[in-house]
Amino acid sequence: MNLKDIAKEAGVSTATVSNVINGNYHKVSQETVDKVQKIIEENDYKPNTVARSLARKESKIIGVVMPNLREEESFSVSPYNAQILALLENYIRKQGYYLMIRSVKECKEIIPLFSTWYVDGMIFMGAFKNEIEDIRSRLDVPTVYIDAYAGELEIANVGIDDYKGGFLAARYLIGKGHRKIAFAGPDINSPGVIQERYRGFCDACRERGIEVNQACIFEAWTLYEYGVEIGKKIAFSDEGFTAVAAMSDILAFGIMEGLRLCGVNVPGNISVVGFDNLPECRYSNPKLTTVSQNLERKALLAGEYLFQMIRSKEKVVIDQKVDVEIVERQSVRELV
Repeated sequence: MNLKDIAKEAGVSTATVSNVINGNYHKVSQETVDKVQKIIEENDYKPNTVARSLARKESKIIGVVMPNLREEESFSVSPYNAQILALLENYIRKQGYYLMIRSVKECKEIIPLFSTWYVDGMIFMGAFKNEIEDIRSRLDVPTVYIDAYAGELEIANVGIDDYKGGFLAARYLIGKGHRKIAFAGPDINSPGVIQERYRGFCDACRERGIEVNQACIFEAWTLYEYGVEIGKKIAFSDEGFTAVAAMSDILAFGIMEGLRLCGVNVPGNISVVGFDNLPECRYSNPKLTTVSQNLERKALLAGEYLFQMIRSKEKVVIDQKVDVEIVERQSVRELV
């Protein structure tokens, strides 16, 4: 049995059968989908995916590259990674495509493999400018970047207003009466996301005459265990911190645990603000106040720009910044 036989038995066109096989259900009624799938199952029809892909010069595969992963880690250890990947997979699947994930320490590690990859598009998360320059010279497929700071390079990038996020975190805590605020996150000297958030944090503090010095900065990888260690350091610090602005929710969760292990109550003794607004924020104790970066919107835009390029065969150049906002819960108290 071939495509024409299935179409004849179902009383539909071969294009309709192809849409069902490729998962393009939005183009076909559910009744037709069920009818075609039943015929396929009854006849044990198996389309030659490889041959079809080669003939059409498409693979129906979208590659996603995730950096900043250490050798002993899994990408799933990060709730942020799990959430953004789930959102991307959902969008890509609805387009009738498949998601392929590659985790690396640095995006540039993937460059030598480009010639052996057979993908219709790529999404890079957190690539640096020098890496993007190399990627563009070697990769000839539609590509979207997430959270890239590429300067004048003409790429399609979807990120958030990181500066505003850092600014809001500090301003929110200052508005609650806090003046001794710790900043917790990865290396502030590394160009990009964290550097922008730190710049916004500092500007909000200076606006209210609050000094930010080295003693206020706690640098660590974005991992729960490192957050626990930061929480312990803050608990025993002589700086008298009353609040912490963490640049990720997972780090904030760890900080709260580290503080708790040292007998410090959150928010009774020290308040904590996170960054990301992951679903887990609603389940922590106390529920975490955080800067929401609207992951759903970020993933949707990345997917839309990628498939716009795939379908139009034309390059998209855009630097889209998704807005951020404070989501208030229970981890911050107002000082009298």
